Amino acid sequence: MHEIDPDFAAIPCRRLALAALDRARALGASHADFRLERIRSQDLHVRDGRLHGAGESEDLGLAVRVVHRGAWGFASGVVLDVDEAERLAETAVRTAEVASVMTSQAVLVAPEPVHPDETWISAYDVDPFSVPLNHKVALLEDWTMRLVADPRVDHVYASVTSVLENKFYADFDGTETTQQRVRMHPEVVVHGSDTSRGVFDSMRTLGAPTGRGWEYLTGTGHDWDAELADLPGLLEEKLRAPSVEAGRYDLVVDPSNLWLTIHESIGHATELDRALGYEANYAGTSFATLDRLGSLRYGSDLMNVTGDRTVEHGLATIGYDDEGVAAQRWDIIRDGLLVGYQLDRSMAQLHPELNDGRSNGCAYADSPGHIPIQRMANVSLQPDPDGPDTDGLIAQVERGIYVVGDKSWSIDMQRFNFQFTGQRFYAIRDGALAGQLRDVAYQATTTDFWGSMSAVGGPDTWVLGGAFNCGKAQPGQVAAVSHGCPSALFRDVNILNTAAESGKGA
Repeated sequence: MHEIDPDFAAIPCRRLALAALDRARALGASHADFRLERIRSQDLHVRDGRLHGAGESEDLGLAVRVVHRGAWGFASGVVLDVDEAERLAETAVRTAEVASVMTSQAVLVAPEPVHPDETWISAYDVDPFSVPLNHKVALLEDWTMRLVADPRVDHVYASVTSVLENKFYADFDGTETTQQRVRMHPEVVVHGSDTSRGVFDSMRTLGAPTGRGWEYLTGTGHDWDAELADLPGLLEEKLRAPSVEAGRYDLVVDPSNLWLTIHESIGHATELDRALGYEANYAGTSFATLDRLGSLRYGSDLMNVTGDRTVEHGLATIGYDDEGVAAQRWDIIRDGLLVGYQLDRSMAQLHPELNDGRSNGCAYADSPGHIPIQRMANVSLQPDPDGPDTDGLIAQVERGIYVVGDKSWSIDMQRFNFQFTGQRFYAIRDGALAGQLRDVAYQATTTDFWGSMSAVGGPDTWVLGGAFNCGKAQPGQVAAVSHGCPSALFRDVNILNTAAESGKGA
């Protein structure tokens, strides 16, 4: 068990919050909340056994948000004293007064049970900021030197990003929370070439970013040594692999690839602000509009998708969101039907038919300088309790492709038409793998793709993937989010040859 970082705990958060909230109340705000947060980030980059770059940053500040005259007001600063807290409250109220003239529908926030004096710390063993920098660099140098010594590898790049996030929240209702989260994103990429064919390519590790500490890089949660040992051979096979013949194939999609398809075609599409047309930055709006709730056939009967802010080691896992709402788990798609959305307190108030009129805890700001917005939970496809392992799914395919690892993607601004590639692809013939293929992308509409899902792997195939860099809003904000999923079988999916599509030939 860990304690809140002592440097953060020493900040007089409660005194600053009281000053800001009292001033907002005195000025007539109907709602106010206060955040004080510190985000420490460290990035390490190693190439071919040598340190290429190291950097560390800290974002520390406080923010006040109000509802006044039916409009939002917001202000933030970096001076941690009572006068500044009061000044920010005054600025937020004045901002709301200006915004109220342009606000056509009064802002209200859904009620939430009061959570007084709560502390929550994410699940990790070793605080990455407690590990000496030279130890971290030595690990990455060792990894890359081992790999670049292999004659099949031309160059190796390794990186790791570590984040320690502390946040204090308080509001008019009496909720007061202090939280601490740790997350890690390691990655190793090997590069190689086949001069006889004029081909060069790369192969990346599949170990996902995670809500763990430094223990993740030393073997807890992922076997890095085993994966690194496999990379040169996988790269060599990829360089020699034949180019795919475009057409329709059955696909077995590994969790290391499927998480990203879930993120783009389900995660963003079921953010309620997008479905309502309020938000279109970065990822567009959504075809899964509110009038289709309960009737939209999103996929096959095997499709069960949850939003989850509680799953252990999830990148979007919290105790309480940035509106003081306790973390929850809920259904988004049940038996293939759209049954829920991701929402915050203002949207929950506008649409009381959703989640019993309560926010499901999806408000988040990526820094003290940004206002909370509705952000994605850990959106995950559930396994079949009696489903097969991945080999069992492959055994059901006569002619198909097994897709492993994410790479590039493209999806339209309604989250409907898409194509995805991957790290590696294997031909499936008569229920068995038959070597790697190159230049593969799968293409479909969201509902056709998920409607073609004919089998879902069992719990042993379920893996929590995710990303550090989900973008949204204007000004832009970036959030980390996880997506769990099993392996799954999709029938008769359109496969493109990316070399041919690019005009370079197969």
